[in-house]
Amino acid sequence: MKNNGTFVKWAGGKSQLIEQYKPFFPKKIDRYFEPFLGSGAVFFFVKKNFNPKEIFLSDINEELIITFKVVRDKVEDLIKSLMKRKQLNSKEYFYKVRKEKSQELSDVERASRLIYLNKTCYNGLYRVNTKGEFNVPFGKYKNPSIFDEKILREASKLLKGANIEVVTFDTILNTARKGDFIYFDPETIVCMDEDGVEISLFRPSKLSERFKNYDITKNFQIWLKEEKPKPRKDK
Repeated sequence: MKNNGTFVKWAGGKSQLIEQYKPFFPKKIDRYFEPFLGSGAVFFFVKKNFNPKEIFLSDINEELIITFKVVRDKVEDLIKSLMKRKQLNSKEYFYKVRKEKSQELSDVERASRLIYLNKTCYNGLYRVNTKGEFNVPFGKYKNPSIFDEKILREASKLLKGANIEVVTFDTILNTARKGDFIYFDPETIVCMDEDGVEISLFRPSKLSERFKNYDITKNFQIWLKEEKPKPRKDK
């Protein structure tokens, strides 16, 4: 299957569904917002097909946002780092990398760490404990495809000029204006408490609750993952 530009696996990613979404896009997109970035599958589709003048990508996951920025700005350094990790890949190495404190690493190393763990952990999950430490086990893949140089370089080109920040979706609602296209695809962030019980840090229903406080008669073009989309009828 043809890759659409994504370089990480992400729960709820839309890589395999993007073709089904085509009827729901407007004819033109000048300003594009994606406040729950994830793998960025919809962004890459929008960039290739609509080439918006302004792009605002965001997420509350700092590790993810740093990774996207490094792909945009330092892709060759990232590829070199990933090559080293690929050569060292093993169960023992995985747990050594998982134990690292990402805040003590350079941005390039943090980005290559996230991609490496994402492509070698069980089922490509992103899960942290209450301390914010990645805790998904080793995936036991025989020959994991950790990275693809062509995909990373293409992603880097597509991300040039994009605004990429760690912000909440509330900020996007305050920034967007009439006619902007905002793609909302909220994920449930899962972590484990001290007793090993999975807890959710965000539920999509909270997004709907927040909309009660906003005037959405501004003609925002919004998709909500939890709502069944209907084809647009442009005036």
